[in-house]
Amino acid sequence: MQNLLRIVVAGPVGAGKSTFIRTISEIEVVDTDRKATDETADMKANTTVAMDFGRITLGDDMWLQLYGTPGQSRFDFMWDLLIRKAHGYILLVPAHLPGHMRAARSIRAFMRQRTDVPMIIGITHSDHPHSWDLEDIQMVLGDNEQSCPYLKLNPNDRVEVAHSLLALVEQLMPTAVAT
Repeated sequence: MQNLLRIVVAGPVGAGKSTFIRTISEIEVVDTDRKATDETADMKANTTVAMDFGRITLGDDMWLQLYGTPGQSRFDFMWDLLIRKAHGYILLVPAHLPGHMRAARSIRAFMRQRTDVPMIIGITHSDHPHSWDLEDIQMVLGDNEQSCPYLKLNPNDRVEVAHSLLALVEQLMPTAVAT
């Protein structure tokens, strides 16, 4: 029997979703990057318009499939498609982009309306000189009681990405479904 866990990596534009998946995937990442044509072009040349897909083998019979969502709300139909079959998700929040905190809160609310699967919040870019503190991010996300784990992580660091995925998998193990 094979065990397959579907993990969604969500977050606003610039949070590091595609980088996160590229850093850890053992297969060449399938992506749908296209030239940015809106305000996203001020931040980066390309952006995800449908999803990123990667995979990790955890053992002889256990795999993680990683699905990265687009960051713009105009692609929320993809958020909906991806989260409905997810076993868990990681919400990446860019600490250095305070203007994107509202988008992170909206994405979290969107996901919570559709699923109650375990989640982790990954704080990215926390080493930036103008990054927000964890407490401020929790307050903006409306999570004063810290209802889920928060981890600082660099999406370019394979060890930190692996640590965040293992923390999520630990939450999933009691509820993991064989497929």
